[in-house]
This record gives sequence, C-alpha cells and structure tokens, in this order.
Amino acid sequence: MTSSYLVLTAPGGADIAHEKTRIIRDGFTVLGFLFPWIWLAAHRLWLHAVAAFLLQSLGGALMDQPGLWPLGVAISFGTSLLVALEGQNARIRHLLSKGWEEDALVSADSLSVAEEIYFSEIQTDLDSDSRVPSPHWNSASRGDRGNATSLGLFGFDGGR
Repeated sequence: MTSSYLVLTAPGGADIAHEKTRIIRDGFTVLGFLFPWIWLAAHRLWLHAVAAFLLQSLGGALMDQPGLWPLGVAISFGTSLLVALEGQNARIRHLLSKGWEEDALVSADSLSVAEEIYFSEIQTDLDSDSRVPSPHWNSASRGDRGNATSLGLFGFDGGR
C-alpha cells in the first residue's frame, strides 16, 4: 500500500550530509496507538508525552470507579487514537520549529523505497530533451471493436 513520506533536511541546507536527513511517514502509527506516551517520549516530544501520560492515568483512575468506566475507556482510547493519528504530525512540527526544512514529499510503498527514490539522482526535469515516447497503438490489434470503449467512458482519441 502506497504511503506518503515527508523528507526533512537538517538546518544548514545542502552542505549537511545525507545522514542528517529524516524521512517521516505520514499516517497511522501502531506503536503510537499501543503505547502513546512512551512513543511520544521516544521521539522527544516531552510536553505531549506528559499530557498523554496524565490523560491515560486519568482514564485508568476513572475505569476503577463504579459507573465511570465507560468515560475512562473513552479517555484512554481517545488519547491513544489521537497520538496514533497525529503523532507523526507533531514530530514534523517539532522538527520544523527547530529549523529543519521540508524538502520533498515522496509517495512509496515502504521507507526503504522512499529513501531510494529521494536519494537517487534521476533527473526529472520536464524541459529536457529526453521525453517519454508515446505508445503507438496498433489498429489491427483492436479487432472489430471500432472506437467504442468499455462502460461508455471517453476513448483515447477524445471521442465517446
């Protein structure tokens, strides 16, 4: 499944080595859902980690009280879900506030593929002379279908 990865470069720009580049997946974090305050602390989001710990503790305390366990479950589950969905965004905002810069957005199947795409030096300039050739459609291979397309969608030649 394809995910989007945000590439952040360290303060100082291009003269910094590639080891300082961070590629962060934008999406749901399973570890952030299972261990919210630990995940936040591991990524040095201290204030967020303290807030998540206090909310999880409050939820646990409410679950022990008779009649308040649904509220406690809701608070604990809500905290976990919030960290799982917005934890990566908090990491990105934290790094941006420290001077890191957004360099690229890469769409890839995994982190290793995203790194390979970002660090490859393939020129993707559309103004260059190397253009992708257009496919030549063989009219003999189409048989007797004519210009009709499936489900009444637009054809390749712009007609219906």
